[in-house]
Amino acid sequence: MLQLIRTTSENPDFRTLVQLLDQDLAKRDGAEHSYYAQFNTIASLQHVVVVYQTDEPVGCGAFKPFEANAVEVKRMFVQPAHRGQGVAQAVLTELERWAGELGYTSCVLETGKRQPEAIRLYERSGYAHIPNYGQYVGVENSVCLQKHLGR
Repeated sequence: MLQLIRTTSENPDFRTLVQLLDQDLAKRDGAEHSYYAQFNTIASLQHVVVVYQTDEPVGCGAFKPFEANAVEVKRMFVQPAHRGQGVAQAVLTELERWAGELGYTSCVLETGKRQPEAIRLYERSGYAHIPNYGQYVGVENSVCLQKHLGR
């Protein structure tokens, strides 16, 4: 059974999971990883979800304010041994619920073409492809998506 907790980026389990995420992304993205890394600092994230299974941290995600009515989903990760078991979907659903509770009406996110499983998750979850935004404009590997939250 999964246990989801709402926390901040100060959570040590979140920090450990993010280190694993960054290692995974460095392998996938190679030389491009350093470009993306500058946009993925976790210094002051106030909206973080960590998922536990039998007291083991197995996945995480976060969001930060993006625009007046939108948040940006960041730092989604599931430990490899726990993939395909609904962990990422549980994290994403909880992040969307939390954002909605705070009055936000949509979520945006960026992922990479080298993360096809992430793209599938977001598409299945109702996210639509949008033009690359902000620092991702013109970045060939970036895929940007958005979902309007039902109220």
